[in-house]
Amino acid sequence: MLDNRSNKINKIFEYILISLKRNIFITLAKKIFHDKFYNMSRANDNNKTVAQNRKARHDYFVLDAFECGIVLTGTEIKSVRAGNLNLKDSYASIENGELWLFGVHISPYDKGTYYNHEPERDRKLLMHKHELIRLRNKIREKGLTLVPLSVYIKNGRRAKVELGLVKGRTAHDKRDMIADRDAKRNMARAVRGNGDYD
Repeated sequence: MLDNRSNKINKIFEYILISLKRNIFITLAKKIFHDKFYNMSRANDNNKTVAQNRKARHDYFVLDAFECGIVLTGTEIKSVRAGNLNLKDSYASIENGELWLFGVHISPYDKGTYYNHEPERDRKLLMHKHELIRLRNKIREKGLTLVPLSVYIKNGRRAKVELGLVKGRTAHDKRDMIADRDAKRNMARAVRGNGDYD
């Protein structure tokens, strides 16, 4: 009788151990496959550039660049993902200890209802406090400006702004830059042997 009970208890424990092992194995397998496929889908889509401010690179010397987040509403992020924004004549400024972006035009979302956003409202930028303090000190000391260089979607999820700490170029600097660029282009043509050069 005692032998029969211990046999049943042993079988019950074996069954419990097998089911626990199975559950642990299944949860581990799910985790491994989920992480693998989740990371694979993210690897293909790390940073998708949505808009660039080419005029800023032409008009200013870019001394330093920072990545910061941007606070957007639902229809704004949908419009940004569709590429409907313009960075021309936009700038950033620190006001009351917060970083703000002015003059960025985000077109209204096509499928938005009456909850659609204002195209040119001021938008808050997100940055760590110590970076913000360092940035404010640089702007005060040297008289530099903050200009958005590009907007991109990071890892397929969040919109980020590449903010440049810039110094204005004079007309002479712009002419020198254009002359250097043309000289490099002509040298590259000569090396390739594609046509005439001056």
